[in-house]
Amino acid sequence: MMSAVEPQSPAGSPRDTGAGQSTEVEDPQQIKPQRSAAFLENLKRVLRLGRQTSTLRENLQDELAREGSGDTTFSPEERMLLGNILRLRELRVDDVMIPRADIDSVDIGTSLSRVMEMFQTSGHSRMPVYEDTLDDPRGMIHIKDLMAYIAARGAEARSLGAPDLADGAANGEDTSEAEADQPARAGHNHPDLDLSSVDLSTTLKETDLLRELLFVPPSMPATDLMAKMQAGRIQMALVIDEYGGTDGLVSLEDLVEEVVGDIEDEHDEDEEAMLASAGDGVWIADPRLTLEDLDEALGTDLTEGEISEDVDTLGGLLYFSVGRVPVRGELLLVPDEVPGFEFEVMDADPRRIKRLKIRRRRADARPQDLRRRPKRPYGPVNGTTQETDGETGRTTSANGKS
Repeated sequence: MMSAVEPQSPAGSPRDTGAGQSTEVEDPQQIKPQRSAAFLENLKRVLRLGRQTSTLRENLQDELAREGSGDTTFSPEERMLLGNILRLRELRVDDVMIPRADIDSVDIGTSLSRVMEMFQTSGHSRMPVYEDTLDDPRGMIHIKDLMAYIAARGAEARSLGAPDLADGAANGEDTSEAEADQPARAGHNHPDLDLSSVDLSTTLKETDLLRELLFVPPSMPATDLMAKMQAGRIQMALVIDEYGGTDGLVSLEDLVEEVVGDIEDEHDEDEEAMLASAGDGVWIADPRLTLEDLDEALGTDLTEGEISEDVDTLGGLLYFSVGRVPVRGELLLVPDEVPGFEFEVMDADPRRIKRLKIRRRRADARPQDLRRRPKRPYGPVNGTTQETDGETGRTTSANGKS
């Protein structure tokens, strides 16, 4: 009888291990293409489903919500990016804008030296420029344009006040002493820019450094603003309210961050957290904290109540509740919306709250209301100082008479 000769298995094919089992030998060069193609295969599958009954958007949302593992599902990073892209269509300009109180801006009458200082302290590369108030915007200033302007003025001063050494030598002049004062240079003998002759007291109004700004309404879809910025190559827009006043500011970076998350470079400083625990039942909060994040931290349901139709942030909740801007040191309660918690104003100015302390109230704490204020001087009145007692509401002068 003839015996069959078993052919050898080629590399990358199953082979017998001698125990009745076969193992797959994977080609390392094929692993990376297989993984990189998984994301495209997922999208193709969603596209095929989209041809049936539902829209592509609905099928993609269902796919992102589907639990799974392995190469047949999206990675967490892919889910985050795709989810943010889908949500971007629902965002309006006022959802992503920087509020007016937080805008770093410069008056058109500001000197160049002061503008340089403001760029240094703010860390921005662009700032809106206004005249008198931010409700009268004139454009924006870019730090690159400012540096180019100063360098150009320095180059002009150099060309007028420092003749080339080679020209002096050609005219028979003794340039040895001047050459000794010049540091070694690569290929030329030109002196440095004469920045000392640049007049930094010149104001922005006296220059032509201002660039165009976009003006958009708060109800404009964020995707429309992004397309408008890209088409016009303008990366900053002011949000204008119905009365023509400035409501906020949006940059192209703000819009991109809604998709990819925070973008930080080497000049960005770490910002304080919107909400940080400061012990058992105590939190330090930024008034810009959203109601959604506040609900998650405190276990409340503010986003489900009617208050969410009027305000979006913790600061807005307190303004709405007391009907004014609270003062520093004031203790506030919002028993209807946030029962069991009290809010202490740690820092504030006449326009806004800057920092808050949230504290869980003890069960035996004495009832208080929103009218409670700390004792604080209101300034001299006829040579005396008046104080308001936080318990009785009586105003008392320094000599004890009310």
